[in-house]
Amino acid sequence: MKNRMKPKWIIVGLAAVLYGCGSGKDAFDASGVFEATEIIVSSQASGQMPVFEVDEGAKVTAGRQLGYVDTVQLHLKKLQLLASLKALRSRRTDVAVQVASINQQIAAQKNELKRFEYLLESNAASQKQVDDIRAQLAMLEKQSAAQQATLESGNSSLSGESLALEIQVAQVDDQLKKSLISSPISGVVLSKYAEAGEFVTTGKALFKVADVSRMHLRAYITADLITQLKTGQQVTVFADFGEKAMKAYAGTVTWIADRAEFTPKNIQTRNERANQVYAVKIAVQNDGYLKRGMYGQLKIENGQTDGRR
Repeated sequence: MKNRMKPKWIIVGLAAVLYGCGSGKDAFDASGVFEATEIIVSSQASGQMPVFEVDEGAKVTAGRQLGYVDTVQLHLKKLQLLASLKALRSRRTDVAVQVASINQQIAAQKNELKRFEYLLESNAASQKQVDDIRAQLAMLEKQSAAQQATLESGNSSLSGESLALEIQVAQVDDQLKKSLISSPISGVVLSKYAEAGEFVTTGKALFKVADVSRMHLRAYITADLITQLKTGQQVTVFADFGEKAMKAYAGTVTWIADRAEFTPKNIQTRNERANQVYAVKIAVQNDGYLKRGMYGQLKIENGQTDGRR
């Protein structure tokens, strides 16, 4: 009963020792190398790069500014566009104010029409007088509608021009944003391809960064063993530190190839006679000791694969 209560890390540690001391090529079911997610960050703008604070081996944080490409011309262009946009908006007409005068005449004419219609009922005015007022009222209403349509058409045209300028401002803002250099992921700088003060062009590679906090063991498994693995499965991998020194790590199967391939020359599988294998990826949390290109091993245990204990 006490043996069953032993902490999991003790069991994993003992397994690492046993496998490390074991002899023979069949000690593990698969071998491979540890990889990290690598990204080459390129310039998204053209121009001189006054600031570029990147050093090989240094850690970078995702989104933190590391430098920028000269943006003076972009700023000046944006100021010009904003000035044009302000001038254009000042030409916009207040339709209500412009038609207020003629609307007052219409209101007065309507009151006059009511008065004369009342006088007509009392035989104090003629039908011709009422008809003349109605004709004047209709003319004023047509003038008001025509004036309002003209003003609204002019404003609509200005709105279209304003929208075009606003789009140009947004484009400049996007170019300004792309002039700032940053890493899309947190990690370690592997290579540096440019220096501060250089003239760079759009698409030029600036540096390579790798996320080494979470490594992947790319291993190759023969067809007779691939059926014992599935994505999401928890497994144990062993890092090869040289001279039979092995260290166990908890891992998760994240990817299994859907077709077989020929065994890579630098990889050895349990069955050397098998010339076709399946590639798998196993995610491992790096404690700082795992390095890219380091060899790793995988031992498939029945208890791990089918759930039996």
